[in-house]
Amino acid sequence: MDEDIAAIDGNTRNQKIKDFFVKFKKHIIFSLCAILLLIFAYFIYVDIQKKNRIKISEKYNQATTEFYSGNKIDIEKELEEIIKLKDKTYSPLSLYFMLENEIITENDKINKFFDILIEETDLEKEIKNLIIYKKALFNSEFESENNLIKILNPIINSDSIWKSHALYLMAEFFYFKNEKQKSKEFFEKIISDEKSNLSIKKQVQKRLTRDFSE
Repeated sequence: MDEDIAAIDGNTRNQKIKDFFVKFKKHIIFSLCAILLLIFAYFIYVDIQKKNRIKISEKYNQATTEFYSGNKIDIEKELEEIIKLKDKTYSPLSLYFMLENEIITENDKINKFFDILIEETDLEKEIKNLIIYKKALFNSEFESENNLIKILNPIINSDSIWKSHALYLMAEFFYFKNEKQKSKEFFEKIISDEKSNLSIKKQVQKRLTRDFSE
């Protein structure tokens, strides 16, 4: 008797499953097709991205090679185009190359490129923080105290590995301006932070002993 009931229940379940697939056959087929299309589209996207990165890499290598060989025509235009492509590897490299080789000197233009990297390019957190630090380092020669701190605030108010570097830059900035009390305050922030870079911490201890001892 129990076996008969179990068999009936099994048949009922199988019939319900069969009825379900019959009733929603179109929906199921549509869903499977959609999933397959999404998978297919993803692999196409990855392939296109890979090919685009290869093109950007070739463009960067060609531009820098021509620069070193003495053909400096259009180098700024080529590297500027790479920056605007917002590639997480070659866009920063292009800006660094222009700065190191003094291909561009206009402060506004350089800051514009920094902002493209910081605000519009998909970068890892610490890579972005490094670029923020480099922007502050570039601006430290001519920017005001408030603007320099504004640039560095995202790093100073975080646990970034570049925090010690940012604090050290501000300390040096004030020391150069002969505002030794402000400089000392930033140096002391490095000393008091347990996560500070050990190498920078040692430098700061020497600086405090040498330049601020009374």
